[in-house]
Amino acid sequence: MINNKLNVKITRLRKNAIIPVYQTEQSAGMDLHACIDEPKTLQPLERAVIPTGLSIELPAGYESQIRARSGMTLKHGITMANGIGTIDADYRGEYGVIVFNLSDAPFTIEPNTRIAQLVVSRYETVNWQEVQSLSDTTRGVGGYGSTGVQA
Repeated sequence: MINNKLNVKITRLRKNAIIPVYQTEQSAGMDLHACIDEPKTLQPLERAVIPTGLSIELPAGYESQIRARSGMTLKHGITMANGIGTIDADYRGEYGVIVFNLSDAPFTIEPNTRIAQLVVSRYETVNWQEVQSLSDTTRGVGGYGSTGVQA
């Protein structure tokens, strides 16, 4: 069993905010809940920021990623407007989830609905080293689809 635990400070900005928890022992993401006082209906192709009522203090060298819940996308067409939302360690404001209704039917988000997943990840910063050329590889400059199945 892996036991990598990172202590992270979290603040409830509203009393009805739900602290994220892992649903299983090996989950990578924790569910984020809608911290809203009344239902919010998204019309087809509408997007909105849904508040979580939480603010988090990540240590330097970490980021949090807000990701869509696959079940909501498959069953209801509700996804993240920007794919994955990255939140930097120095942000101290309320976490919000930008949701987008891709379906052809209205969808209502109820208070406390699990609307996204939160994953905390370590990252590296980069020092660019500008050079005149890069090393050769077998792939070279082959781009989109260049390593896929050939017809």
